Amino acid sequence: MATFINRIEDRATLAGIERNTKESLKWFKREIQSINMPSRPKLMADENLDYTNKPLIGRMFMYLYDPKHKKTLPYYDRFPLIFLIDRAEGGFYGLNLHYLSPKYRAIFFDQLTEYTNNEKYNKTTRLRLKYSFLASNAKLRYFAPCFKRYLTDHIKSRIVEVPAQHWESVLFLPSEQFKKVRAQGVWARSKKQFT
Repeated sequence: MATFINRIEDRATLAGIERNTKESLKWFKREIQSINMPSRPKLMADENLDYTNKPLIGRMFMYLYDPKHKKTLPYYDRFPLIFLIDRAEGGFYGLNLHYLSPKYRAIFFDQLTEYTNNEKYNKTTRLRLKYSFLASNAKLRYFAPCFKRYLTDHIKSRIVEVPAQHWESVLFLPSEQFKKVRAQGVWARSKKQFT
C-alpha cells in the first residue's frame, strides 16, 4: 500500500517533475495544497520516515514538542520540522521551517540546499551549516525567525528523521501546530524579522 509521501512523489513523477529544482519546489508547494493531510501521528508513522534516538547535525527531523516556557512564549510550534544545526546543553539548536510562510520556506530551503555535503539526496546527505555562518551570511537572512533551541526532555514523541530524498515532499505539508497565534500571524511576525 502506498504511503502518503509515496503518493505525493508518484504524482511528481507522473507530472514529469525533476526533483530538487526550483521548479519542483513550486510544484510541491502548489500540489500539497490539494492533498488531504494525514493526522500528525499517521504522518510520523509513514514508512519513508525513520525513528532515531541520535539525531545528527544537518538532517531534517520532526517530533511533538511541549516547550518549557510555554506560558510566557508569545507563540510556539507543537510539531516542529527542523534541520538540526548544533548541540546545546540539554538539547539542540534547529531551524524550524514552519516559522516561514510557504513562499519564504521555498526560498530559504533552496538557499539551504546549496550547503549540502553532496547532491545525492540520500542517507549520506546533510546540511553543512553552523550558527555563526547563518548569522553572518546576509543571503540566509530567513534563518532568524526559524532558529530555535529545543530541550530534549520536552520532546513528547519519538524523533522522526525525514531522509533527504523526501525533504521536498515534507517541506510544504501543513503540519505546523502553532499555539496562541494562527500560522498566518506567526508568518507575518517572522517576515518582520528578515525584511
